[in-house]
Amino acid sequence: MNARPLAQMSRFNIATLAMGLAFLYLPIVVLVIYSFNASQLVTVWGGWSLRWYQSFFNDQAMLAAAAMSLRVAAVSATLATVLGTLAAVALTRGERFKGRTLFSGMLYAPLVMPEVITGLSLLLLFVALGAERGFWTVTIAHTTLTMCFVTVIVQSRLGGLDRSLEEAAMDLGCNPVRAFVAVTLPLIAPAIAAGWMLAFTLSLDDLVIASFTTGPGSATLPIRIYSEVRLGVKPEINAICSLIVGSIAILIVAASLASKLSSGRGQNAAPM
Repeated sequence: MNARPLAQMSRFNIATLAMGLAFLYLPIVVLVIYSFNASQLVTVWGGWSLRWYQSFFNDQAMLAAAAMSLRVAAVSATLATVLGTLAAVALTRGERFKGRTLFSGMLYAPLVMPEVITGLSLLLLFVALGAERGFWTVTIAHTTLTMCFVTVIVQSRLGGLDRSLEEAAMDLGCNPVRAFVAVTLPLIAPAIAAGWMLAFTLSLDDLVIASFTTGPGSATLPIRIYSEVRLGVKPEINAICSLIVGSIAILIVAASLASKLSSGRGQNAAPM
């Protein structure tokens, strides 16, 4: 008697899931398909071609913007990973230090704060300091944005590790720093790698904060694409966006695999 309602519910769930996935990913699929369109008209199919990918690799302005985005993403992700890991260690191992609540609140603020407010605040700060806007201002802004994400990932792994492993290393003669480097750091390395990849991805596709903190000659790829789209969508934009989607998808998959590996190793090291 219960088989039929369960089967109907299963079909309903499958249909709902299919519609949700179509709503999220069908526009991206259409964009990728039309990036191989031979026609100069975006909405008219003219056959399969790689001409727009070739056009992108011949566009020096776009290539310069892409190189700027990659440099900013790599440097900001590295800085965010180092600072976020240190912050995670402080929050996990220093439960009773004064100002912990204020520190954690300020650290997690970018998670819930609108990017417009963050970008405007950083712009006012750089103007007050007289800093010339360019590569380093965008890098600092992206580090501020992504550090909290790294902290959340690393902190979740540190919270599941057994402190007795470090204590055993110190009993064998290691000082606290050497015990952390030799024992804890290898266990949380996949989480650190996942945090770096997430920070790199968030920096690579950021538009709002970068538009506030960039300067002449230092436009990132999202800013360049936005400026081009305002004048009309060109087929070359489809090719560029397809490359970005593919790159981010690869990074997300890699970060997911690293996070699962970290979770498994953390469970093995968790107290019984």
